[in-house]
Amino acid sequence: MSLQNALLGFLNYRPMTGYELKQTMDVSTSNFWHAKQSQIYTTLKKMEGNGLVISDVQAQDGRPDRRVYTITQTGIADLRSWLSQPVMELQARKELVLLKLFFSADEKKQALITQLQLQRDLHQRELLRYQGETKVVIQQFAAALPGGAKKALLWNATRRYGEMYEEMAIRWIDETVKLIKEEL
Repeated sequence: MSLQNALLGFLNYRPMTGYELKQTMDVSTSNFWHAKQSQIYTTLKKMEGNGLVISDVQAQDGRPDRRVYTITQTGIADLRSWLSQPVMELQARKELVLLKLFFSADEKKQALITQLQLQRDLHQRELLRYQGETKVVIQQFAAALPGGAKKALLWNATRRYGEMYEEMAIRWIDETVKLIKEEL
């Protein structure tokens, strides 16, 4: 259901193809909400069947036709209803590195440290992406949409969440590596 709401949210900005929705999601919400291309197309088909979106097939020279989706009034009402409902519980998370670490007391110390350092590198890369590329994308989107400055305020809040999450993960990894070096 939430993928549907994410797609409605993006289509509320402007009509898009399934490919454009995937690209937009990858550069905007991927730090907290993502989907595979196949999930997007399957969900769009269901949404069209439910009257939340309509599509228009547009011919292209030398390339396959493209299907552009537009949110309907029913879709807008559905989006508004979903937005007005508060989230009343924390969302469960799955962290593979934590699961592995939890059961790794009998593993070699250096192997644990190496795995954690690899994770640290990944989190550092993501942090740099949020601090650079993602900021630029938000500015570009804001400039292209009516009311973009207001929207960008909240987009930046979600970007900052991703940035702070990566900072926390890096701190936790550093503490855990230190603990392993000193105590195991």
